[in-house]
Amino acid sequence: MARTHSIDDRISRRDALRRTVFGAAWAGTILGSGAALHTAHAQEIPKVAPPGVGLPRVVLVSMGGTIASKASSRLNLNNYGGKGNRVAPEDWTGALPELALIARVTTEDQRPPEDPSGGPGGGMTTAHIRQVAAKVQALVDDPSVDGVVITHGTNTMAETAWFMNLVLNTAKPVVFVGAQRPWSGLSGDGPLNLINAVRVAASPEAAGKGVLHVMNQNINAARDVMKTSAYRVEAFRSPDLGTLGVVDPDRVVFHTAPLRRHTRASEFHLAGLPEALPPVEVLYGYTDAPGYLFDAMLSNGVKGIIIDGTGAGALAGGQVDGVKRAQAAGVVVVATTRTRSGRVQDTQRRREASILPGDNLQPEKARILLQLALAKGLGFEAIRKIFHDY
Repeated sequence: MARTHSIDDRISRRDALRRTVFGAAWAGTILGSGAALHTAHAQEIPKVAPPGVGLPRVVLVSMGGTIASKASSRLNLNNYGGKGNRVAPEDWTGALPELALIARVTTEDQRPPEDPSGGPGGGMTTAHIRQVAAKVQALVDDPSVDGVVITHGTNTMAETAWFMNLVLNTAKPVVFVGAQRPWSGLSGDGPLNLINAVRVAASPEAAGKGVLHVMNQNINAARDVMKTSAYRVEAFRSPDLGTLGVVDPDRVVFHTAPLRRHTRASEFHLAGLPEALPPVEVLYGYTDAPGYLFDAMLSNGVKGIIIDGTGAGALAGGQVDGVKRAQAAGVVVVATTRTRSGRVQDTQRRREASILPGDNLQPEKARILLQLALAKGLGFEAIRKIFHDY
């Protein structure tokens, strides 16, 4: 027998809604947005608050990306964006009324300026990322904000998320999201990714877990996640540690939490950083890798070098002598592994060579961590501990 629930009933269930966040929202959308929700056969649909009543406030910050791009046709999935083909954050909220059943969503447009030539441009810059980080810090400092969702291009999203994981001082959920297909694409992944990211940002269980990454229903830690496919929607994974949880249709589920230092426990908060970070570069290890690249870096004032080494982080070819020249000039050298799985360990041989182990960080993330450590003026042994703690 069908029954109706009063608005008072629904409001009284708002805390339950924040735990289950979205399962009921789809049910309400399917059956209509009228004043009453009805049961379907023997399966009762959970009660939900009316849109905007008693719901958490989530700010949607756009940094652009594929999710913020349109193409010439629905089947154009790899040649999109450019002048006149960008999607504004208010377009997302207009296209997804279901968001109003999850949170009180407001938007902030933090996209880089559009290239006047219509070309692809050079991608995200550190200066722009720091500008957005300052904006996000101001948002999470606002007591009325419960969480933040940041859209970003998938190419360097993991780097930006890691940077924010280190410099933001907050326990509130900050969630990165993107898409592998443009907003205009047939079977685009952007809409559901965006809804799921807001669900996670609105979830009390997401608090205190550092900056998160949500795509394709998976929740990953900013420290561990990496892009592993150019075009497939199953593009992001954490090779060593796996997901923190999942965004299932009925609720957001966390199975584990990050143990390394991040956000509130970090010593690299944005307010204490210098205007410019020291230059750190990455060199890839391969057969006959040359040593002259070190000389080019030294002539351009590099302060740190990440060697993305073979196997367990080994040097190759001319890199052995190149590292010695760099170290003689005061450059800090850190080893990561190109295998993208497994730790670079602090072995006796590596200690004798004065090369710091990068643990299981990807080289681009080791670069950011080394930049921040050098910016704080930390010495060699203190930097060793940094790579152990973060």
